[in-house]
This record gives sequence, structure tokens and C-alpha cells, in this order.
Amino acid sequence: MPGLATQHMILNIGPQHPATHGVLRLVCELDGETIVKCTPHIGYLHSGFEKLGEYREWNQNIPLTDRIDYLAPMMYNIGYALAVEKLLGLEITPRCKVIRLICCELNRILSHLIWIGTTALDIGAFTPFLYTFQERERIYNLHEAYAGARMTTSVTRIGGMLADVPPGWLDGVRDFVETFPQTLLETERLLTENSIWIGRTQGVGVIGPADAINVGACGPNLRASGVAYDVRRERPYLDYETYDFDIPVGQYGDTYDRYLVRMEEMRQSLRILEQALERVPDGPINVSDPRVILPPKSQVMNSIDGMIAHFKLVMEGLKVPAGEVWYSIESSKGELGFYLVADGGPKPVRCRYRTPSFMNISTLPYLVEGELIADIIAVNASIDIVLGEIDR
Repeated sequence: MPGLATQHMILNIGPQHPATHGVLRLVCELDGETIVKCTPHIGYLHSGFEKLGEYREWNQNIPLTDRIDYLAPMMYNIGYALAVEKLLGLEITPRCKVIRLICCELNRILSHLIWIGTTALDIGAFTPFLYTFQERERIYNLHEAYAGARMTTSVTRIGGMLADVPPGWLDGVRDFVETFPQTLLETERLLTENSIWIGRTQGVGVIGPADAINVGACGPNLRASGVAYDVRRERPYLDYETYDFDIPVGQYGDTYDRYLVRMEEMRQSLRILEQALERVPDGPINVSDPRVILPPKSQVMNSIDGMIAHFKLVMEGLKVPAGEVWYSIESSKGELGFYLVADGGPKPVRCRYRTPSFMNISTLPYLVEGELIADIIAVNASIDIVLGEIDR
């Protein structure tokens, strides 16, 4: 009515809210049910991983890295190890490269499964949650068989891995690769053409390619806006350039496209895994360098040289030459970067982690502006953030 006074309302969502996917506070300014402004407040889960990294030896940092994104822990372990190995000028063995790549792609699928299950649950679809978490359990069983832990694996080492994969482990991966597509198809049938799912996701939380780049979006969120940027293609590592796979991109940059991109990424990960399983070479998984890797126990107990090498590495730590390095990989959530500075000692001088969730949350105010308050849960879920990465 003309002359009727109106006032915007401030609504707090979180920090304790099941749909914020962590202790995240969103301060929303509303005009009726329309979001005028959304301001994310972070810091409630601050863990100090970067500062802690400066007080620990190079290998001791590995258990810290898999706690930053505990939904895809091996990716952080491997990315950090690759950065340190670049500082060392160290070339890992061919077998280690393939095993690490298999672990990365399994964790990409693992993270996307959790995302699809929880996002569907946020919107009101319960059945996909059961399907995706059943498959997630199979990957966790593979984690446990290899690392002895389900979530925080800490199985990577500078120069290799904690140990070679146990007998039958690769067969377990092969069984997963062969049977998982059926569950993926069933999940797709439940969601892709579901009218409620389409109504809650299509045309909701739209961001174009230029804006996505400007605000720092990365990973599936950037590719859903039509930008075909993937670190595995732009700056290959672990011999990704030798594998045949496609980079899925979206057309409209909405919540629905972000869903489609992640579904297709899982299929592409299966393609990569199929190729990797066919080319796992024989040979050692760790480099043969006593300055980096502990010698075998048999050598330690029967050789004075082996005992000295073991003693020096344990007591003095891994010595990394003075210098600095930037190394990034394509994690399940986007570009994951490591900036490390060494002074020649056993500990880093500076650890800086460029985490994709921290970058992607900057897109949220743009995605929800002008949307209804009922859509903020779906949009927030669609960018796939984990607060361990944001409050690092």
C-alpha cells in the first residue's frame, strides 16, 4: 500500500544449525521472504592448522592435513606430500604415483557421495541419502583395509606411502568400480527428473562464468558456470595427462548444474580408476633414499648403516633444502594449494593452505541475493563447503 512503512528483518541462520554443514553463521537481511543481503560469519571452528604446521616436522604435518577436509582426507595428505617432494626435487616411484592417483579418485567419489546424500536430505529427499552412504561405507572399508583408519588416514609419507597396499586391496577397488555405476544410476533416477528436485534447484543460486571467476569460485562450482578449469588438465600431476577423461561443465551455473557436474565427475573418476587399475606397476612404493624414508626393519636390525640412517631420520627429522614452493592439486571441492617455506631445517618456516571451501564460500552472498529464504539451505549445500577447510 502507498505510504506503508516497511522494514527489513535480520535473520540469523547458525552457527548451530544442521543445514549449515558446520559451525557457520549466516546473517541474512530479508525483505519479506526475499534475501536482500547475506553475510557469512566464519571462525567458530578455527583450528590453527597453518600455525601448528610451523611447530612440527615435515612428516608430522601429515596427520594435520587430513583433518582439514576430513571428507576427502587422502587428497590433503597427497597434495601436501607432493609439495614437499617438489621442494626436495624428489621423484616418487611409478607404483606410488598410481596408488596415490587411485586414492585421490576414490576420495573424490567419496566426497561427492556425501555431498549428494546430505544435499538431497536438506531438500527433503531421504532415499538418495541411504544409497550414497551405503557406497560411502564401501570406500571407508577400503580406507580401513589400507590405512587402519576410516576418516583420518595419515597413510601418505614424504617420498611414498606408509606401506604398500595389502593383498586383495586392488581387487576391492576393482569390485567397487564395477558395481558402483548401478547405484549411481539409481540415484540419478531418483533425482535428475524429479519434479520437486528440479523445482528446488533449477534457476536457483545462479552465477555466470565471469562472476564465478571474479569472486574466486573453483572446482565443480566454477565448472557448473561453464568454465572448464581443472588442475588435473591445466597443471597435471601424478601423470594425469596420460589418462583419458573429460571435464564436465554446466551451462546455467545454478544449483541443478552443480548437481549434474558432480554426478558426471564421479563417472569420470570411475574412468580414471579403470585405467589406473590396468597400469599398476610392480616395484617399490617408496623411494630408496635413507634421507627421506626409513629403511626396512630387517636392514635396521642387521646393518649398522641401516641403524644409523634410521636413527638420524628419527632424531633429526627430514631436512628440506631452503626455499619456497607452491603446489596445487584438484581436490573434490576445487583447487587445493600448498605454499611452503623451508630454511633447511626439519620444520617448515611457513605453511599456507589455499583451501577451496574458503574460496567457494565467497560466492554465497552472490548466489542467494534475490532468492527466497527457503532456498538458502539448498544453495548453501550446493557449493559443498566443509568448515574444517574454512576455519583452518
